[in-house]
Amino acid sequence: MYERVTSTLGNRPDAISHQEMRQRQKDFCSELPTNSVAIIANNPVSIRSRDTHHRHRFNSYLHYLTGWHGEEGVAVFHHSDGNWNCRLYVQPRDVEKETWTGRRPGLEGALSGWPVDEATSRYELAENLPKMLSNCEEIYHIEGLDASVDEIVKQALRDEPLDPRLILDNLRVIKSEREIELMQHSADLAAYAHIEAMRECKVGMGEWHMQSIIEGCFLYHQSEWAYPSIVGSGDNATILHYNENKDVMIDGDLVLIDAGCEIDGYASDITRTFPVNGKFTEAQKDIYELVLKSQLAGIEACQAGSPWSSMHNATSKILAQGLIDLGILDCTFEEALGDSFNGLYRQFFMHGTGHFLGLDVHDVGGGRQGDGKPERILTPGMIVTIEPGLYFGAWREDIEIDSKWAGIGIRIEDDVLITENGPVVLTAKCPKEITEIEALVGSN
Repeated sequence: MYERVTSTLGNRPDAISHQEMRQRQKDFCSELPTNSVAIIANNPVSIRSRDTHHRHRFNSYLHYLTGWHGEEGVAVFHHSDGNWNCRLYVQPRDVEKETWTGRRPGLEGALSGWPVDEATSRYELAENLPKMLSNCEEIYHIEGLDASVDEIVKQALRDEPLDPRLILDNLRVIKSEREIELMQHSADLAAYAHIEAMRECKVGMGEWHMQSIIEGCFLYHQSEWAYPSIVGSGDNATILHYNENKDVMIDGDLVLIDAGCEIDGYASDITRTFPVNGKFTEAQKDIYELVLKSQLAGIEACQAGSPWSSMHNATSKILAQGLIDLGILDCTFEEALGDSFNGLYRQFFMHGTGHFLGLDVHDVGGGRQGDGKPERILTPGMIVTIEPGLYFGAWREDIEIDSKWAGIGIRIEDDVLITENGPVVLTAKCPKEITEIEALVGSN
C-alpha cells in the first residue's frame, strides 16, 4: 500500500534563487527610511562540551535575505536615497584553520556564490561598521546574536536600536512558489519517515528505535530534524514536549511521534499517534476519532479571508462537545467550551491548534493563540499547522477521569497551505485514518 521512501520521494527542489533573494533584499530595504543601516548577524556557535560544539544552524533571517549558511556571517544593508547595498562580512580563507574545521568560501567565494554587492573580512567589521553607523540616521539590529556587533551598535546609539524583524516577519509569512516547493518536499520526506516508523513498529521496541528510524530517513535524504523528535509511548504521550525517548513500548499502549525535517532550512512538522501492537482499543479509538474529527474541522476552517482564531474555534467546539458525549465532562457545552481558551475542555487540550511554519518550525508572523497581537487574517501563501490533541495523563493529580482513559495521549498534526481555493494539506501522504494505520503498523 505504501512504497518505500527510496522509491517514492521525488527530486529535491532547487534552493531559493539569487534573483528571489535579491527581491527580498529590495522589499526589505524599501521599508527602511532613507540613510539607515540594518545589521543581520548569524546565530552564535554553541559549545556542547569543552572544545566540542553543537552543530551550527544559520540564523533564519540571515538565510532568508542572503542564503548564507556559514558561521559568523554578518549582513549589513545600507539604504540611501532610494538605493541600497548589501555587504556580507565573512571569515577570510585560512588554510591552517580550514584544515581543522573545513573549507571556507572566503571573500571571493562569498561574493561570487551569494547574492551580495560586497564581501569583506569579518576582521574588518570592528573598523568599518562604526564609520558607517556614525553617518546614518536609523540603525536596525537584532540584539543578542553577536556580542561584538552588539557592542558596536551600543557605542553608536543613545537609545535601543530598531528591530528589523517587524519588517522581515511580514515578508516571511507569505511563501513564494519556490518556498512552497521546498516545504512540500520537506513534508513528503517527513511523511515517509513516519510511514517507515509505523511499518517497523513492534511491541518491545524502544522509543529510541522509532526515533532512529525517523531521523535515519531524514539523514538518508541529506536532511536533518527541524526540532528534536518526540517519541512518547503510553503515559509519555500525555507530556506535550516529552523528549527523553528512553522507554520500551508496551503491548496495548499508543505511541505519539512528533517529528519533522528541514529542506534548505524549510521545516515540516507532523504528529501521528498509533497503537504499538497495530490495533486500537475501543477507548483509544473513541479518543482518536474525536481528535481526528476536530482536526479535519480545523483544516476545513483554513479558508483565505478567515481570522486566525477560526481554526482554533473549529477544533475546540468539536473537542468540547465530544468530551461531553463520551462522559468525560459532566457539564453544559458552554461550560465545556468557555471562550475557546478557558473552558473545562482545556484540562485535556492545553495548547493552541496551530502555528505558522517556514524557516522556523514555529515560524514568525504572530497569529498564535493568546499571543496578544492583532489577529492575523489567513491569506494565500501562508502555511500553518493544525494539531489538536487530547491528553489524559495517569500521572496527573489535577484531573479525575475513568481509568479506561488514563494514559491515553493523542495528537494529530498536518501542515496546511492557505490558497484561494481552500486548504491544501502538504502532509497528506502521511496516513491518519484508523483503517490505514492498523493496516500499516508492524507490516514490515
